[in-house]
Amino acid sequence: MTDSRKLAGQVALVTGATGGIGREIARRLGARGAHVVVTGRSREGGEETIAAVERAGGSAQFFRADLATMATVRALAEEFRRRYDRLDVLVTNAGCSRDSRQLTADGHELTLAVNHLAPYLLTHDLLDVLVETPDSRLVATSSTVHSTGEIDFADLRLETDYDAFAAYARSKLANLLFTTELAARVDFPVNAVHPGFVPGSGLYRHASLPTRAFMALAARLPVLSTSVDEAADPLVELAVDPDADHTYFDRHDPTDPDPRADDDRLREHLWNVSAALVNVDPDWP
Repeated sequence: MTDSRKLAGQVALVTGATGGIGREIARRLGARGAHVVVTGRSREGGEETIAAVERAGGSAQFFRADLATMATVRALAEEFRRRYDRLDVLVTNAGCSRDSRQLTADGHELTLAVNHLAPYLLTHDLLDVLVETPDSRLVATSSTVHSTGEIDFADLRLETDYDAFAAYARSKLANLLFTTELAARVDFPVNAVHPGFVPGSGLYRHASLPTRAFMALAARLPVLSTSVDEAADPLVELAVDPDADHTYFDRHDPTDPDPRADDDRLREHLWNVSAALVNVDPDWP
């Protein structure tokens, strides 16, 4: 993409942009002329991302937000709506993986809350702004591990068993089912992207010591991993292109996701359960 002004006058919101892939996405969107709204938990990280966007010739604003709490997600959407009247690009990139089971202040299992419920609620609260903005689009950071995930609707808090990888895979399956269902319900492009295995993303910073050690090793072996810069490439391409609309991409390639993504009843059931968990009317959009 050589046209650095392709997004001039547009507004982009990137969650989880205080480091890793999110920071690189924000920097590149800013370089293309977008005003980038950066969200994350770290004020220092947010300021560093703003500086990176500005060095690239763009403009940005930081909203500090811990997306584990649904009240914070609502406050983020409300503050955005108060300051902006358009949303051209929504990139739902924030994610987490924890070695031990944790519950949020709302009583949700943490990984599911951050990786699925937060983007579900944020999209709900900003949907009318997206709809009213011509050529808007949504891009979600996905993962190929969604294919190994299992959703037990009777145990969404993972009270009977907890495995960090299984919890993460479950959350990414839920997120993909949501984006697939959303794509079927709206008239603007909704795409989910598996960016590759990215040890430098910061996703595993709260994992166990052996997991962190493996990630440090993998980061030194290009055959095993994808760099942050490479991982950001397909997400930025889709964020820039208002005509790209395949729903799921493995890096740059349009790909069929797990067959469960085609299960209309499963997608609708998850949609309705998610609405109940975040206390919104399931009859949207």
